[in-house]
Amino acid sequence: MDKAPIQFNSSAEIKTYQEAQLIDLLSYLNKHSKFYQGHFKENNIDINEIKTLEQLNKIPPVSKSDLQQYNDEFICVSRTEIIDYITTSGTLGDPVTFAMTDKDLERLATNEYFSFLTAGGSKEDIYQLMTTIDRRFMAGLAYFLGARKLGAGIVRVGSGLPELQWDTINRIAPNAIIAVPSFILRLIAYAEANGIDYKKSSVKKAICIGEPLRNPDFSLNTLGKAITDKWDIELFSTYASTEMATAFTECSAGQGGHHQPELIIVEFLDEQGREVPEGEPGEVTITTLGMEAMPLLRFQTGDICYRHSERCSCGRLSQRLGPIIGRKQHMIKYKGTTLYPPAIYDILNNDNNILNYIVEVYTNDIGTDEILIKIASKETGKEFAKRLRDTFRAKLRVTPKFEFHDSKVIQKQMFPEMSRKPIKFFDNRRNKITQYM
Repeated sequence: MDKAPIQFNSSAEIKTYQEAQLIDLLSYLNKHSKFYQGHFKENNIDINEIKTLEQLNKIPPVSKSDLQQYNDEFICVSRTEIIDYITTSGTLGDPVTFAMTDKDLERLATNEYFSFLTAGGSKEDIYQLMTTIDRRFMAGLAYFLGARKLGAGIVRVGSGLPELQWDTINRIAPNAIIAVPSFILRLIAYAEANGIDYKKSSVKKAICIGEPLRNPDFSLNTLGKAITDKWDIELFSTYASTEMATAFTECSAGQGGHHQPELIIVEFLDEQGREVPEGEPGEVTITTLGMEAMPLLRFQTGDICYRHSERCSCGRLSQRLGPIIGRKQHMIKYKGTTLYPPAIYDILNNDNNILNYIVEVYTNDIGTDEILIKIASKETGKEFAKRLRDTFRAKLRVTPKFEFHDSKVIQKQMFPEMSRKPIKFFDNRRNKITQYM
């Protein structure tokens, strides 16, 4: 696994490699996975008939609910072989526990090693890790292992605590940070309030996790622009999840997250489970390669995005994922308009009067979706509320309901106890009580 990435190989070479890995994976699952043994039997799947990527469509996809309901049945190894337990953040319902062997942790390190290389990383870098490495969280561990494999320096500060972050930057002079983008804005605000000349700091780039930075055309979205308008640093967007144990990371061209074909097969499916043509959005559906404890076959992530297959200017030939448009389960049907939360966030992030916010969706008395946005802002008068409504009407063609609250109240709701990520979206629709980033 510790070899040069095949992202630069031709599509035919990548396909040949993945098909050989797929045959091995099917055999492994049929031998070791209680869940997939049942899945193959129930759907009359003869794994010996599946030799190509195109034939994957003979196997029905699996979903998050399958993982939640049959969590232990996905484990392919004995407990004595498991050396690390990780849980998902629960953004699509109940958290799922993932088991990892020593081989899986080595794969995780390789994943992030390749990701750092994609983002122009080298052993000369020093990365300040501003995400947690504990609380059963995969991302912080992955970044630490990847930086170690790269030979770079890493400072494990963890999440939050702007004062400690700046103290660390001043003491150790890292040239890169790994952080949630909205936290970078908090760093800037703290620096401005405390006389820290952040523009002259050692930090030159940021590996960003958990929040999108770009629009579908790859231009910076409101959040991305808010950072770079203040701080002239290079931003690298990433897309990953615990289930895939693999990251899609931007290169300096900023034209989508690069696929790592050694580690994962990715499909883009429509509502009927068919591959969508390039140029149409599809649900990211993944098959993990090289996983030992809990490999996944045709797992539907719930994330909707575009794929891009033309050669990148960096020379890589593997597919690229465009920014996530939204999550399938997040889709809101509001007054005849289909919305995803990121479109709402983009409007709110673009208003300098708004300090923080959460978005709630619930079922109204007539059984349709209703949107309530709770806002803490510098202005709360009728004129500001009207301007906000007009902005939503102009950009989204609909106007949600608004409530104004104290910033501390909103902040407490965004960061409940033990939360590993800020929660901005609360789905309170009937039979669907869930919290999302």
